Formats: sequence, C-alpha cells, structure tokens
Amino acid sequence: MQDFIELQGASGASYRFRRRPEGASHLPSAGNYVLVQETGAGFKVLTVGAALDLSLLRPPAQPRAGRRAKHLFTRLNVVRAVRSLEHEDLVASYRPTEVVSEAD
Repeated sequence: MQDFIELQGASGASYRFRRRPEGASHLPSAGNYVLVQETGAGFKVLTVGAALDLSLLRPPAQPRAGRRAKHLFTRLNVVRAVRSLEHEDLVASYRPTEVVSEAD
C-alpha cells in the first residue's frame, strides 16, 4: 500500500493522509485518522476518526492468512474546529462502518 492517500470529502475538498507503519512512532499531536482495508480496486475506508493525541493510536496487526491487510493513515490537524469539519466531511463522503470522535 502506498505511503500517502488522498481522500475526498462530501464537500469536494481533498485531504492527504500519511500511512503509519506498524512499529513506527507518531508525534503527540491532534489530528484526523482513517483505517482502510486493501481491496482489489484499491482500498475501502472502514473507520474515520479524530483524536487529541495521534501517538496513542496503534496500527492494526498483520492479518492472518487469507485476510486483507488494514492500514492506519493519519493527518496532523491541531485546530479543533478544522479537525471537526474535516471529520464530518469525510464521514459524510465515505459512510464508514465505524466513526470515532474525540469525545468517544
């Protein structure tokens, strides 16, 4: 899977996310994140989230045989208002199976 992905919100705005490899550390900064699963056509967005501290997130473990890999992508975004707007825009666009807000 590539190191960067561009996601488009329902508004038409584009958001660039960076893949966080397993075992890599992250700055203790607020931001948005997505969990994506590889598919034959690219990837599917499973989770859209916002967090006060991205360093607390852990990438998913390697899948068992026969399962598709999942990858954690993050986007630094320290301003709460902007972070919330982007979160809502991505949720409206992708309608993921899981939505995680900062209050969760």
